[in-house]
Amino acid sequence: MGTPFSADDYADRLERVARAAVGAGQDGLLITPGPDLAYLCGYEPPTTERLTLMVVAADREPVLIVPRLERPGAEHCPGASHLRMLDWTDGSDPYEVAAQALGGSAYAISDSAWAMHLLGLQRTAGGIAYTSMTEALPMLRAVKDPAELDRLRAAGAAADRAFEEVVQLPFAGRTELAVAADLARLLREFGHDTVDFTLVCSGPNGANPHHHAGERVIADGDMVVLDFGGLLEGYGSDTTRTVHVGEPTTEELEVHDVVRRAQQAAFDAVEPGVPCQEIDRVARRIITDAGYGEHFVHRTGHGIGMSTHEPPYLVEGEQRQLVAGMCFSIEPGIYLKDRFGVRIEDIVTVTDSGGERFNLTTRELTIVG
Repeated sequence: MGTPFSADDYADRLERVARAAVGAGQDGLLITPGPDLAYLCGYEPPTTERLTLMVVAADREPVLIVPRLERPGAEHCPGASHLRMLDWTDGSDPYEVAAQALGGSAYAISDSAWAMHLLGLQRTAGGIAYTSMTEALPMLRAVKDPAELDRLRAAGAAADRAFEEVVQLPFAGRTELAVAADLARLLREFGHDTVDFTLVCSGPNGANPHHHAGERVIADGDMVVLDFGGLLEGYGSDTTRTVHVGEPTTEELEVHDVVRRAQQAAFDAVEPGVPCQEIDRVARRIITDAGYGEHFVHRTGHGIGMSTHEPPYLVEGEQRQLVAGMCFSIEPGIYLKDRFGVRIEDIVTVTDSGGERFNLTTRELTIVG
């Protein structure tokens, strides 16, 4: 288990993001339940229709507004000692309480905010312009500190162990759902607190990048895409490997090798100062040159941390440069409609001299039974 984040860790984060808000032209930040709130104070309340809101601004103490029935839990969150707490009771107007904590005219609000809460703020605290957090501060949680990197390494290692075990089990004659259940069980067995997804995409289902496991029975000769992950100590895993039931055809080997080479080249291109879009370009160039460009239908990668998908995104048009401590997936794929698909995905962090993979299982085509 990693060392818990301390109250001082959360205080440092709050101070840093308050300064960042000013630099982004915002008077402050409005943080709602979800990864932003967990990151800034360690509080993970239930997400309900009752308003929970943190107000962070550079010129005053952070304020956490909570329903009164949730206050005991809020007061025991790791970062509580650095927060001023306000509560409200059922039957009162929480937005009137929130309005008292606001000042200025521009706030960035968590992407996870409910529309009803934003509309309530707009109704009560008029004259304020609201911007999504990703638009105003896309790098809020993008650069990880050493303790966060350790958690991501541990999550990646646990996902690797799950893959190494699942490929020892039978595939042929079992449903996708059965294999997905094995993956979920193994992720938990190797330390995951939650399992967010276990995609098992066999045969023609592999041509759908986000096919969910279903009742299809896996057969000899199937290519099977396995994409799975969850949270371990609050930080995510997300890895994809493509396996084959029995001996693959020459074409299947060729397609898999194209994806493998694209994934490797993209990883080799990782270093500080490289624009995010360049990683996408490197992978896409190899797949396009091999004649499969139209069959690579998604971006090359997404950031990961306390959320499975968060900035930075490795996609054409994203000119933001890589910085040491950023973490993201590299996951090129080829999808041949009604036939099969191939995807290979690792979580990678940027180091001072290049990249480091958090997934170390073989990227060669694994044969299963």
